[in-house]
Amino acid sequence: MRFERLRLRNFKPYADAELDLRDGVTVIHGLNGSGKSSLLEACFFALYGARALDDTLEEVVTTGADEAEVTLGFVHDGDAYEITRDLRRSGDRISTTTCTLDGPDVAVDGARDVRAFVTDRLRMDAEAFVNCAYVRQGEVNKLINATPTQRQDIIDDLLQLGKLEEYRDRAGQARLGVEDVLNRKRELLSDRESRIEAKEEAGLHERLNELETELAAVDDDIERFEENRDRAEETLADAEAVLSTYEERTAEIDDLDDDIEELEATIKDDESTREELKTELVETGDQVDELRSQVTVVLDESDLDAAGAADLAADAIEARRDALDADEASIREDLQDARKRRTMLSNQAANLEERADELDSRAEEARHRADEAEASAVDADDRAAEYGDELKQIDNEIESLRERFDDAPVDPGEAATYRESIQADLDDAKQSATEARTELESARNRLEEAEALRAEGKCPECGQPVEGSPHVAAIDDHAERVADLKAETQDADKRREELTDRLATAESLADAASEIEERREKRSLIEDRVADAEEAANDHRTKAASIREDAAEYASEADEKRAAAETQSEAAAGAAEQVASLEADLESVATAADRLDRVADLHAEVEAAESRIDRLRERRTEIAERNDERRAFLAEKRERRRELADAIDESRIETAEANRSEAESYLERVAEKLADLRGRRDEIQTQIGGVNGELSNLEDLREERAEVADRVADLESLHAEVATLETTYTDLRAELRKRNVETLERMLNETFELVYGNDAYARIRLDDEYGLTVFQKDGTALEPGQLSGGERALFNLSLRCAIYRLLAEGIEGAAPMPPLILDEPTVFLDSGHVSRLVDLVEEMRTLGVAQILIVSHDDELVAAADDLVTVEKDPTTNRSSVRRHDDAALIAAELGADD
Repeated sequence: MRFERLRLRNFKPYADAELDLRDGVTVIHGLNGSGKSSLLEACFFALYGARALDDTLEEVVTTGADEAEVTLGFVHDGDAYEITRDLRRSGDRISTTTCTLDGPDVAVDGARDVRAFVTDRLRMDAEAFVNCAYVRQGEVNKLINATPTQRQDIIDDLLQLGKLEEYRDRAGQARLGVEDVLNRKRELLSDRESRIEAKEEAGLHERLNELETELAAVDDDIERFEENRDRAEETLADAEAVLSTYEERTAEIDDLDDDIEELEATIKDDESTREELKTELVETGDQVDELRSQVTVVLDESDLDAAGAADLAADAIEARRDALDADEASIREDLQDARKRRTMLSNQAANLEERADELDSRAEEARHRADEAEASAVDADDRAAEYGDELKQIDNEIESLRERFDDAPVDPGEAATYRESIQADLDDAKQSATEARTELESARNRLEEAEALRAEGKCPECGQPVEGSPHVAAIDDHAERVADLKAETQDADKRREELTDRLATAESLADAASEIEERREKRSLIEDRVADAEEAANDHRTKAASIREDAAEYASEADEKRAAAETQSEAAAGAAEQVASLEADLESVATAADRLDRVADLHAEVEAAESRIDRLRERRTEIAERNDERRAFLAEKRERRRELADAIDESRIETAEANRSEAESYLERVAEKLADLRGRRDEIQTQIGGVNGELSNLEDLREERAEVADRVADLESLHAEVATLETTYTDLRAELRKRNVETLERMLNETFELVYGNDAYARIRLDDEYGLTVFQKDGTALEPGQLSGGERALFNLSLRCAIYRLLAEGIEGAAPMPPLILDEPTVFLDSGHVSRLVDLVEEMRTLGVAQILIVSHDDELVAAADDLVTVEKDPTTNRSSVRRHDDAALIAAELGADD
């Protein structure tokens, strides 16, 4: 895998940056804090998202920006891909709004899916990436400082051995699961065998024969009693038929008696109704005469000719009604127009009066606002005077602050830069003092060890007896080195104290310059306020004059509106008189129409009464006809009653009643007997069914026992296979770990020998649990933590590079490895150790690492680079820019000359 290009927008110190990356060794160079490491963090973030960050998303977005974008183009296994992540602020929170990955025949959308795709292709998640390929700043000793267990987990995960442990756990869980099922099946098999044995001892077939014999006897008894019951039921049926016929004839005679009585009463009632209808006919005829008299009276009142036939009067009424409707429509139309005009004139008068009141109010309000504007002008004059006094005070304060720079080494405008310069020198001095103390402590330890060896009579260099050894004088070199380092430490402390004092002065000057700038800004603001106050006073006075003119116009217009309102009120009164006259005319027309309506109603009542007379006459005729029919029907029913009474035989009825009583008594007794026999038969059949069920259950149990036995045998075989698989995974992991440990130990020794080629150490041992031991030439074993700072750093880098080589070369079918990334690897290295680091980098490139990215400000690493990328930060905008140089060697020479 190789990174090809990186584009950043508002990511940490980068407002807008783009960087192309090539194969080989690329060194990213720049001052501390310029943003070198941020480029590598952006690549890591593009691959794995927020999980790759030590910071929060809010901290990676450039200060003051609301959105950011990171795009990484890379090549993996010969295919080109591009990842884009967009961040955006929503309220106080920054979140990922877009995350896409595009490649050949693939398009992935969403942060989670993109991270899963990258993890699958690289066969490592973010943590594994850091442990294998990305040595981050400050983590150079991570693997050395880790416990053997932690180191074992880290390396096993990188070598995919964790999968074998996962598979072993799954096999173990499967084995336990099979054991649970096997135990349950064994218990089930034992239960089935016990139940089969109990059923076989119960004599089920003998019991079945006994029950079937008893059932046959019971069936014979039931058949005999059922035949006797059938004969009794026939006798009972014959008797009930005779008695039923008698009861039916008796009931029919009773019904005929009731019908005869009802017909006689109905005929009598209808004759009475005919007489009542006759009386009603006479009364209705009188009512018709009275209504005709009322019609004549109302026609006279309506000025209509009442003589002649009734239909002629109706025609006259209709004509008169049409004339009245025409008059009413005309009056209503005039009345509607008059009412509209009255309303319009009244509304106009009210609106004019209301408008006049409104204009008076606006005139008064305008006069009030004019007074307020004049008062505001006076207030503005007062404020302008106050601001002038404040300007004089600020000028005095600025002059007092500038006096503090009379003897200062810088002007106020250079104070902040001067403070930052002193702070940078102090930081360098502190780092130099720390490094000097570290070397001094290491030199003292070597001196103490050498003196102790000499006291024992051994050489401080090789540990051999002193006699004849060429290295006895080494202890003097150690002592001289301690003295030199002690002097360097004192000089560094003195330099740090001096810079601390100068920093206090620089900070005081920077604070004074800041205060001067603040007061200048404040003075400019107050000058603006003075101008604003004077302009406001003029505006208020102009506004007051304009408002008073508006007030006079409002008062004049109000008088005009009141005069117009009085004219419209007089016109509205005239329209009201016309409305009253038209309403009286409309009422007269309504009275005449009511009389015509009364005539029409009377005609309708006459017609209804005459129709009723016709209906009464028809009803009397209908009643007479129905009574004639009833009389004929009554004669028929009386004849039928005489026939039924003659057909009844009393002696036959008595015989039938005796037979029915005897048959019912026998049937009651035989029903009880049959019920008992059937109950016994059902009981026997139930018992037979139970025995047959037991026999069927016995066969089922035997079949189930056979199936369970086969299942137990299968589970026992499966349990053995799963146990073997669990053991196989355990042995396989141990074997693979052993092989990987041997290969990793070999590669680690090759790499460490390359970068630390002296005669102090013989070899490094890596045991099966990934414990690390360093052996000196004399066979003395050392923990890695006992090495010096530079040696520990080189040891860790050697281990990381050996792991990288193992992953790249030692796993069959592994995906191409990501770039080897080293972020500030020289922090704890002196010049000699840096040279060895250069050798290590060159060796990794020789071994086929396609791309190595190094963040460093060390000139020796810069000189060894194939490509050089420089990072600079603009002190005015605090934004960084990045630039790749084609001639890395030339730029490295220039950087060295500058130093």
